Amino acid sequence: MTRGRPAGEVVGLELDNGLTVLLKAVHHAPVATFWVWYRVGSRNEVPGRTGVSHWVEHMLFKGSRRFGKGEIDRLVARNGGSFNGFTWIDFTTYFETLPADRIDLALDIESDRMTRASFVPEEVESERTVVISEREGNENSPMFLLSEEVQSTAIKAHPYHHEVIGWRSDLETMTRDDLLRHYRRHYHPANATVVAVGAFDIDDMLRRIEDRFGPLEGGEPPDPVRPSEPPQMGERRTTVQGDDPTSYVMVAYKAPPARSPDFFAMDVMNTVLGGAQSMNIFGGSPPNRSSRLYRALVDAQLASAVSANFMATIDPYLYTIHAVVRAGADPNRVEEVILSEIDKIRQDPLPDSVVERAKKQSRAQFAYSAESVTDQGFWLGFSETVADTAWFETYLEQLDAVTPADVSRVAQRYLGERTRTVGRYVPRVSRAASGGESGSDSEPPEGGMRDSDTGARQAGKAGESR
Repeated sequence: MTRGRPAGEVVGLELDNGLTVLLKAVHHAPVATFWVWYRVGSRNEVPGRTGVSHWVEHMLFKGSRRFGKGEIDRLVARNGGSFNGFTWIDFTTYFETLPADRIDLALDIESDRMTRASFVPEEVESERTVVISEREGNENSPMFLLSEEVQSTAIKAHPYHHEVIGWRSDLETMTRDDLLRHYRRHYHPANATVVAVGAFDIDDMLRRIEDRFGPLEGGEPPDPVRPSEPPQMGERRTTVQGDDPTSYVMVAYKAPPARSPDFFAMDVMNTVLGGAQSMNIFGGSPPNRSSRLYRALVDAQLASAVSANFMATIDPYLYTIHAVVRAGADPNRVEEVILSEIDKIRQDPLPDSVVERAKKQSRAQFAYSAESVTDQGFWLGFSETVADTAWFETYLEQLDAVTPADVSRVAQRYLGERTRTVGRYVPRVSRAASGGESGSDSEPPEGGMRDSDTGARQAGKAGESR
């Protein structure tokens, strides 16, 4: 047990080099997880170097001063652990989950590649091919193509404008020096948070972290993200044509960030419309057949799948609704129904019972997504990155405080026509001419994080293995 510190308490501190440290002792099983969160993602990229964060994430699996290419894979597997890495709009993160008495391996790996990754020129060029191939694989997905087009149409000035993987033209022209500059600017203790959760003594774990990370130079603070998105003055529309015989409809609205007082009311509203959603990269959100959009579209045989997505972000981002149009159904009708459900939640006050049920579903989804030590490591680091640990620790309280009036208020504020962007994916040729069968029974992806193929192969929140 911890000496003088109760198990389950989150202990936070900062080392002299600026590294934020979050520790939580959990003794339910002899397991520990160790995460490093860098405050860098596609949010920190500029035109000409989009996708650089994701590419750098890949390179940190390709060798460092102490660990050669492929050695991390072998060592973690040999010690009975799992690991992975992810890049998203607001962060890049790596983790290892191991038997508690082997967790020092994770500290050794992460402290070494934090400042000593190799970036061997041949590996950089090899990984260029891998990343471009990943981009090409994404382009085989109509939903990716549509989501990218809607995202870049809805967001004009802020770096959230582009997808995490970046534009192909940038992936083809970026150099090793571009990657190294990005790495040295953003991958250092002063721009990172380390999180350890599991069966260990807090003071002993802190000493081990200080031994490995304390000697590293802190680094200069990265340039702040200055662009703010100008007000949207009217509805925007965009269309993507492709070879897939299925039609897709996407509707996006500007949404509040994690720190906004409107965030939790927006989360409850999303549960009413699309079902409770997990924000954990490991937690999928199964279709909620009681949600309004599911009943109005899937039960009515207009769509084969529908999802609504709301994420916690540093800056204002997007609230999106995706629908896969069923074979023989009219995409115009699908859009009409989506907008009708939006109008209902804006205009008609919700009964207390509906809001209470939505809060119960959201609480359950949150609890399911924070069960394991790996889940808790995710939540602590994620919360500290997009808001702070208090945001995580009071999550359920803030959900419980949401009222029907709060839901109506945020629906009226954020889901108006003026800030709406509507996208369509339409088959390039007619269904009759192609002989293809329109419609799909698969769930649309939820859009977001990119993960490396190394490690445990755990499915991330819309993560795409490279």
